[in-house]
Amino acid sequence: MPVLSLIANPADPELSAPLAQAVVAQTGGELNWLNHGVACDILEPNAPDALRIARDIIGTKSVDANLVPTDGRRKLLLVADMDSTMIEQECIDELAAALDLKPQVAEITDRAMRGELDFAQALDTRVALLKGLERKVIEEVRREAITLAPGGRALVQTMKAYGAYTSLVSGGFTFFADYYAKRIGFDEAIANVLEFDGDRLTGTVAKPIVDKNTKRERLLTLAGERNLDLARTLAVGDGANDLDMIGVAGFGVALHAKPAVAEAAGIRIDHGDLTALLYLQGYYDDEFVR
Repeated sequence: MPVLSLIANPADPELSAPLAQAVVAQTGGELNWLNHGVACDILEPNAPDALRIARDIIGTKSVDANLVPTDGRRKLLLVADMDSTMIEQECIDELAAALDLKPQVAEITDRAMRGELDFAQALDTRVALLKGLERKVIEEVRREAITLAPGGRALVQTMKAYGAYTSLVSGGFTFFADYYAKRIGFDEAIANVLEFDGDRLTGTVAKPIVDKNTKRERLLTLAGERNLDLARTLAVGDGANDLDMIGVAGFGVALHAKPAVAEAAGIRIDHGDLTALLYLQGYYDDEFVR
């Protein structure tokens, strides 16, 4: 039987007991709190349109509602996007800012993430604009302009503690992915390689590039290597290049995603932070590894 999952943002929780009870009254099922005020499960709701009912009752409150299966609920493989998912920025936009080109590059990035542009062509176009950028400036951007998305370390460390393998697969760059994967605790990181001539960018990226196919194939490969049914996998991202891996994962999560991506994904988190992915798996707050 499915579980109706209600999750708020821990930084500004709006999931009150009366709200949760109002949903139960209309959907049926048994209320089980995972973290009072932040996340609860409604076990075995009997209303056929429980998810729609819940979202109607929630209205404009910052609470996410999703319907998830209970079988194999705790996942053993996590494949995550980096930019605007595990970190709060798009790295290429912040590099462009160092050259006073952020508006121009950010527009291309946004259109690519919405699926309006070919990802590879958009990447090549943007990287070409970064030609001549010094390594020390890139290091400064990495150090000063990038922030970790809330809940990411708890997500990765908790899943690892309960036996999962974690992979960061990014259409961004190894210069950032390798660094932040270590800080967060991922088992591996895969990303595109910026090419240098000495200490300056050449304006090119090594081929083949990491794209939507790479992300999907890495998830499938890792699941195969571990003899995992795809139902035991979780993928999370925000852009169009994440949809293929989101589509094959047991839990495919669109996190603060572009509208078309959120619409296509099986699970959407519009308000919660990355700990929402633990609540979706039925973890209690006191089980989190922080």
